[in-house]
Amino acid sequence: MVRRFSLAVLLACSLLGAARATEPPDYAALRARMVEGVEAWTWATSGQTGVTELDPRILSALREVPRHLFVPEPLRPLAYGSHPLPLGHDQNLASPFLVGLMTHLAELGANDVVFETGTGSGYHAAVLSRVAAQVYSVEVVGALARQAAETLEELKVGTAHVREGDGYYGWPEHGPYDAIIVKEAVDHLPAPLLNQLKPGGRLVVPLSAGGEEQFLTVVRKTADGALRKTRVLPVRFSPLQGGERT
Repeated sequence: MVRRFSLAVLLACSLLGAARATEPPDYAALRARMVEGVEAWTWATSGQTGVTELDPRILSALREVPRHLFVPEPLRPLAYGSHPLPLGHDQNLASPFLVGLMTHLAELGANDVVFETGTGSGYHAAVLSRVAAQVYSVEVVGALARQAAETLEELKVGTAHVREGDGYYGWPEHGPYDAIIVKEAVDHLPAPLLNQLKPGGRLVVPLSAGGEEQFLTVVRKTADGALRKTRVLPVRFSPLQGGERT
């Protein structure tokens, strides 16, 4: 998850926006503007990422998934901004741009099975469910895992599955996976996740090489099990909670 914003500041902005509102928000229009912002960020960072435009299926998912239902109610007026949002428990919902970019980098096919660690509110799992066949997601904070599962069930997202647990160890019962998305920073590649990645699979992860510098990195597993890493973009994510330490 991206490092947290000041909850007090965001709540103040939210209350100010609510006070000025004269009618219910047009969430569909807000989502459309959010996607325009994601496209602008994609173009602006293309010199670093090599990605000039996101997969149209991902843009459609971002237009359709009600992001405001995945954040605390006081923050819903801010749900379609370009920033991350706090979820409580020292966890955050990543910015729409990073959700879109990480999903794009996973190169998902319609029949792919995906694992993600760091479910948070379940928003990214809902987006992934519009692009892949099945999504298995693990969240270390029990309250968040339960809330995410409830939200996904209420929205009838039947192909996204959530459980409480330590994402470092994956969800081996449903592997191997075509793609894995790690939404917390690690300083090494977790062996359990690599073992659950199919040959030809892609792992998208914020990876640090010592110190605090992090890069969003794509790790490809070749047919013979070799790993090929590609740095994509400097990022700032909170560290993975749980797992082994080096």
